[in-house]
Formats: sequence, structure tokens, C-alpha cells
Amino acid sequence: MLPVTSLVAAGAAIALIALSISVSLQRMKAGVGLGFGDNAALMRRIRAQGNFIEYVPLALILLGLAEYRDASTALLWSIAGLLAAGRILHFIGIMSGKTAIRAPGMLGTYGALLLGAGTLLFMS
Repeated sequence: MLPVTSLVAAGAAIALIALSISVSLQRMKAGVGLGFGDNAALMRRIRAQGNFIEYVPLALILLGLAEYRDASTALLWSIAGLLAAGRILHFIGIMSGKTAIRAPGMLGTYGALLLGAGTLLFMS
């Protein structure tokens, strides 16, 4: 049934919708239909959305496989927590232009991927 993965995937879907709406609204405001023109705010939103799309699907696959293989609930929530915290910090950092916030966000995301991959490797 994968209850942890289901909950995290639902949250990720909602987050992606929020990121996508943010891009669309900024596109309308800037009058830019494709690309980002010279609009830094639009570029930041596009990259926040793109980065989310680049990392979250694989993290969800790893989480789902770990849950399917009966990894401990604590381990599953650790992967999920690292992913969620990482994505939130990354978003705040990229939108504010503060690498000091964005970098830990990426480290959290990398941590989720490594913990998920490590879990699957050691469960083999």
C-alpha cells in the first residue's frame, strides 16, 4: 500500500502545482511566453520548478522501493524528511538569491537520494 510514499508523493504533487502556478503567474506579469527573457524573478521560479522536477521523481522512486522492501518506518520518514526539508530550503534559497540557504537545501536533497539508494543497496 506504501502509505509513506503515497503521502509524500501527494505532497510533492501539490508542491509542483504551487511551483507551476508561480511560474505561470510570473510569466503573465512579465509578458514572457517562452524562456525567461531578462526577467530574473521568472528565471528563479523556472529554475525552482525545474530543479524540483529533476530531483523529486527519483527520490520518490527510491522511497517507494524502500517502503515496498519493508524498510523501517523511521528510515522511510528520514528519507522523506530530508527530501521535504531540502526542497523547502532550496526554494527559499533560490527565490531569495541566498546560496547560504539554497546549498543546505541541495544537501538535504542529496541526503535523501543517498539514504534511499543506500537503503536499497544494503537491503539486497
